[in-house]
Amino acid sequence: MANYRIRKYEDKDCEVVRDIFAVGIREHIPAGFVYTLKQPRLHLTLMCVLCLLFLSSRSFMLCILAVVLLLAGLRQASDYIYSTYVEATLKDDLLDINKTYMKSKGSCFWVAESNDHVVAMVAAVPSKGEPGALELKRMSVRKNYRGLGIAKALCRTVLDFARANGYKAVVLETSQVQYDAQKLYESIGYKKIRQFVLPMLVAKIINFSILTYRYDFFPHN
Repeated sequence: MANYRIRKYEDKDCEVVRDIFAVGIREHIPAGFVYTLKQPRLHLTLMCVLCLLFLSSRSFMLCILAVVLLLAGLRQASDYIYSTYVEATLKDDLLDINKTYMKSKGSCFWVAESNDHVVAMVAAVPSKGEPGALELKRMSVRKNYRGLGIAKALCRTVLDFARANGYKAVVLETSQVQYDAQKLYESIGYKKIRQFVLPMLVAKIINFSILTYRYDFFPHN
């Protein structure tokens, strides 16, 4: 087990918390791009482009160049989705964490410290879409501290908080490429309840999906 402790957020943690979040989200860009490359509609699009270009130009070099440019564009699209999300979040609830989470009833924000350094974070706020449920948000752990049980401990902290404050369930969202996060939530007892494509045009083109998980304290039979 890693030598760490979990405590509530303090104002001195602001910059490091924002950095942990931004770095953690951007780490998923390569996985998002690989996911895009596996999409059947992309394969079909590439074949159509190659066929049309070759029939019109009879040039293999032009076909290769077109594919390279298309792949570069898809990489930029993947980067755009994550970068836009990071920028929006830093200007939203992570702009004033104390106001958003620490002064609001039924909300909280925690960090995990190891050797006097903040290495992980998680937040909780009443869910807007699920009445009576608490939403787990902003879970992120520094890369060098993953696999040490910190993320699971933070998840348990949120569950304990929800139970103590009378919530009937905890919900959360994660992307379809965050495989380790999905395994963690499922190992704790979360159940996937829905999957949807982000409303952004770029996300629709590459079929970028978000998964919703729910943990019920009193599951229905």
